[in-house]
Amino acid sequence: CFTFLAAQGREVGSSLLERDQLDACRAFLETGKVLLPVDVVAAERFAADAPHDVVDVQAIPADRMGLDIGPRSVALFTAALQGARTVFWNGPMGVFELAPFAEGTRGVAEAVASLSSDTGTGAGTALTVVSGGDSAAAVRALGIEETRYTHISTGGGACLELLEGKVLPGLEVLR
Repeated sequence: CFTFLAAQGREVGSSLLERDQLDACRAFLETGKVLLPVDVVAAERFAADAPHDVVDVQAIPADRMGLDIGPRSVALFTAALQGARTVFWNGPMGVFELAPFAEGTRGVAEAVASLSSDTGTGAGTALTVVSGGDSAAAVRALGIEETRYTHISTGGGACLELLEGKVLPGLEVLR
């Protein structure tokens, strides 16, 4: 998200971003619908014991890095997912491996899971795909039952290429 936020001209501190993709993000922001976080958990350094705070994306301190989405963003994304019939989730929301930065990923993972499993929040009719090794690892590390999703794939790049309509060598050989 920080590459998109930087493409909007926002200060992202020392957050991870792909500077070589700023122009592509600007173009995408002009033509597509992109839902970005409104708050993040910002820390002084990449460590579980690093001092951290939830800050608005418009106020990320220059000496901090965003390591998770904040609670308002989880609520925003959860609301955006309501009523979805298909959800393709690729990539955790933060550094889920470190407890202080796992709640954004947990919140979104639970929101996606509630769409395809009957947890009392709906009919559980959506097709939900968790894609990518990090996303699959997050589901497991956070203790979310894998059967709450329609499908979990560790091949995130391949899944994205399949959605793009690219020919996948492993599938092509089966033809």
